[in-house]
Order: sequence, then structure tokens, then C-alpha cells
Amino acid sequence: METIAYKKCANDVIERLKPLYDRKATDRIFADFQIPSKTMEAYRREHREGYTTYPDPLERARFWDSLLKEKMLSEDDTIPNAYLSEFDQGLYGGLIGGEVQFLDDPGIGWISSMVKPMYQELGEFRVPEKVDTSHHWFQTYLKQLEVFAEVSRDKFGISHFILIDSLNFVFELVGATKTYLSLFENPEKVREVIDFAFGLNVKVQEAFFEHTPSYMGGTFSNMVQWIPGRIVSESLDPFHMTSVEDYEIWGKEAVERMFAHFDGGVLHLHSNGRHLLKAAADLKGLKAIYLLDEKDNPLAFDELPVLKKQAGDVPLVVAVEGHVFEDHLKRQSLYGGVFYVVNSDRDVDGVNRVMEQVRRYRS
Repeated sequence: METIAYKKCANDVIERLKPLYDRKATDRIFADFQIPSKTMEAYRREHREGYTTYPDPLERARFWDSLLKEKMLSEDDTIPNAYLSEFDQGLYGGLIGGEVQFLDDPGIGWISSMVKPMYQELGEFRVPEKVDTSHHWFQTYLKQLEVFAEVSRDKFGISHFILIDSLNFVFELVGATKTYLSLFENPEKVREVIDFAFGLNVKVQEAFFEHTPSYMGGTFSNMVQWIPGRIVSESLDPFHMTSVEDYEIWGKEAVERMFAHFDGGVLHLHSNGRHLLKAAADLKGLKAIYLLDEKDNPLAFDELPVLKKQAGDVPLVVAVEGHVFEDHLKRQSLYGGVFYVVNSDRDVDGVNRVMEQVRRYRS
């Protein structure tokens, strides 16, 4: 990829981001301004929430093209990239015969996928000898990568998308409850499935890196914008409902194995998984953690004094309302080493004025 036309200052932003992921920007702050979008307004008018079918990949690529073009002149710390929500979960189970279901979410402009649990008991699953890359869903995936690569050429990037490995994959086979029971009733089978899931996820992610463009030797990311190397996006979701000890037994090794196969990884934690933060921050190969917020739970931004201590020097990504962010910015009370996702009603010119302060800020 030669240029990023939808970000005039892309190279300057990347030079800002590099020290963040090297853990050398602990006194600096970074910001992604989520501003009003005509493309999103149109999508919400034209789409209804609910189950749908696999969409036309060209239509999806054009949606991202229109959305990302709107912020072309923004000087915030974003690097424009499209997310393959159509394959964020359902692809993995679909490759072994699962029924893939698609859900349209007009609120965020995604059409995402999952599979129904496939077996009554984990012991019913017979581990395939190899990943079938001739499978309909794998070929559909490659076709979408091809379409997105063509539409995005030299304009915007294509983000890595979520891994469904470890217990995430067992969830796809038998659902959450039976996965947890299987840890006690059939642990050897769980380990066999986890091993297969590693190979399946590697095959899917290697195809991603082979068929999508990189820029300046880095990976585009919906989590952290751009990051050096071939970086994967990990999920610890199944362990949000377990103890730290269970995560360390069943999750840590699988995640570190995946990070080691590539050049490291980023991960997200939902609000009900924050008890894992300190343990997760010690993962070898970890580059950053996105702390997501959910309804009826404390906001990550409000808990940063505690969360920063638990995470150490690991870069964090947190959401915050625009007026709150700007108030703390003026009062010099923002934590450094954090990427703030700012929900703002400003236009591009307004964002650029605030970013002058963001770039000067030192905590």
C-alpha cells in the first residue's frame, strides 16, 4: 500500500503511535474523535435491526469507503480502516459445518455473524484432520478480502478481525454452559478442541495477512488504529465469567501461543471481565487492551486510577464523552499512555483545534 488517501496526515499519526505501543509514551495521550456521520445517518434510515443474509461484499466495501472518506481531513489519531464484521465470529464455526447467522446492527453499521451451537455434547465433535480451504465459507471470505482490497486501494486500510480460538471456539460447538461443564467433565476433549482451534485460526488469519495490504510494515486495527508488525486481535470473553485462576489454566497459554505465532496481539475486555486485567496485562506479546463499557457498569474512564495501576505500562483504550474529555484536557487531568475514543458532536475543524491541545499534552 503506497498511500492512505483518506488520512492526509497518516504518516505523522503513525509516528505518534509507534512509541505508544513501544510503551514509551506513558506521559502522552491519543484521541479518536467519533463525530456525526452522514453515511451512518443514511445507513440507520435504510436498515432495520435484526437477522439478515450474507450481504453483498461490494456494497459493504462501498459503505466503509463513504464512511471513512468523511474524516479525510481530520487530524485526530485515527488511521482509517474497515472492519470485516461479516466474519468476526461466524466464519470459524461455519468452516466446520455450523449454521452461520447474520445480524444487522444499524447503530454501528455492522452486519455481524455467529453460529448456533452445533452439538449437544462436546464428545460428539470429531476433530477434522485439516482445515478445508475449499469450503464455501473460506472461499467467500477470500472473495470479500479481494473486494475490500480493491475498493480500499491506497485510500484506507482493512482491519484485522477477532480470533475465535481457545474456549471461544468451544462455545461455538456447544454453547457457554456446556463449555464450562466440559472443563470438569471432559477436559482432554477441551484441550483437543483448543489445539484444533489454534490451527484453524492461524489459517484464517494467515489468509487475511496474505490477501490484504499493509502500510509501513504494520497492521490496521479497529482496536488501536495501526500497529507495527502482523498483529492479531484476541478475545478473552469466555473467561469474563470465570475466576482469574481458570483463565490462567485454560486461556493464558493459548493466547500467548497465538501471539507468538504472529508479532503479538491486542485484546479487549468487557466491563464484566475487568477482574482479569492485571493477569491479562502480563501476557507475553501483548500490545494494548481495549476496555469496553456496558450498560449498568462503571465506565472504564471513571475507573482509570485503579485500572492504570493494574495494567502497568500496557497501553489502554477507553471511551469517553466529548465534554468530559475536553474538561479533563483543560484541567490537565487525563492519564497518559491511554488512547481515548471520544464521542463528540464536533465537526472536523473543531476536532482539529482540540487535537492541537492533545498533541501538546503531557501528563
